[in-house]
Amino acid sequence: MKILYSVQATGNGHISRAMELMPHLAQYGEVDVFLSGSNSHLQPLLPVKYRSKGLSLFYGNNGGLDYWHMWKEFSVKRIWKEARELPVEKYDLVLNDFESITSLACKLKNVPSIGFGHQASFQSKQTPRGSKKDITGELILKQYATASDYVGLHFAQYDDFIFSPVIKQEILQAEPTEKGHVTVYLSHYSDEVVLNELHKIKDIRFEVFSKKVRQPTISANVTMFPISNEGFTQSLIHSQGVITGAGFETPAEALYLGKKLLVLPIKGQYEQLCNAAALKDFKVSVVDQIEVDFHSRILQWLSSPSTEPLQLSHNTYQIVQMAIEKGRALQKTNGLFSDNLLTEDDLLAMF
Repeated sequence: MKILYSVQATGNGHISRAMELMPHLAQYGEVDVFLSGSNSHLQPLLPVKYRSKGLSLFYGNNGGLDYWHMWKEFSVKRIWKEARELPVEKYDLVLNDFESITSLACKLKNVPSIGFGHQASFQSKQTPRGSKKDITGELILKQYATASDYVGLHFAQYDDFIFSPVIKQEILQAEPTEKGHVTVYLSHYSDEVVLNELHKIKDIRFEVFSKKVRQPTISANVTMFPISNEGFTQSLIHSQGVITGAGFETPAEALYLGKKLLVLPIKGQYEQLCNAAALKDFKVSVVDQIEVDFHSRILQWLSSPSTEPLQLSHNTYQIVQMAIEKGRALQKTNGLFSDNLLTEDDLLAMF
């Protein structure tokens, strides 16, 4: 079996998950990776055959998205060209982790695909949403990377096609301890904003992972580290708690390890607001943004009861097996898009 695995490289979570899935996928045949996006900070240890700038998200310094940067990187003609040139028709299975160019290529060439990952879970109405439903956010989650069938991942099994998070082997095999520090990863805030609040809590040690630093740096009660998969994982395993965005992979790992968790959803990113709503069922603390009382919120959080642990209902082997089985079923039902093929004018109209 020839497998094309398309991975969205916006943020580190998709790449981290892809590296965990790769040995399982390789058992079923030859795997080529299409890596799309330009703002991940992890080295992708993957068999990357195709690359693209994709449609990336970029973050500002105060908890939100950098829309100007995103717009500068956007090109409809480039996306259309790359979709036409991506040879999805040469593969027996197209596995798509929320990557829009692959989705478009499959529609153009009438090739079925499996939508895989956390965002795929939002195809279900049963998946938790925030208190305020965002029509644009819903449209992006459901239409940004459509597929013929889906294998979703979430904190709980909200629907029959939704499975447990893919947890790294290092986390699964870890013996968690508490060495007195709090692990912090807030890539949507500047280091200065984060440090200003953490310095106010002098009797707590913080290990902050930053996209700006190149080597460990100590600043009062805070040690700054460059982003690395191994370094962050070890800090997480031995922390007393974790402060991060309301993404998916890191919160899932923290919950699995039984760590206290405080999340700050990225402003303007609907998926994170939905994740925050789901995390409240695990007694996770949610803070809207860093304000002048953020240090007080941290102290309050540290004295609060522990979060509910994450229980895995499926292991990685089972999840990959389900994706493969769905892919094989699709091989027998090609032609799913024949009545709704896109033109370049259709793509332009979408934006």
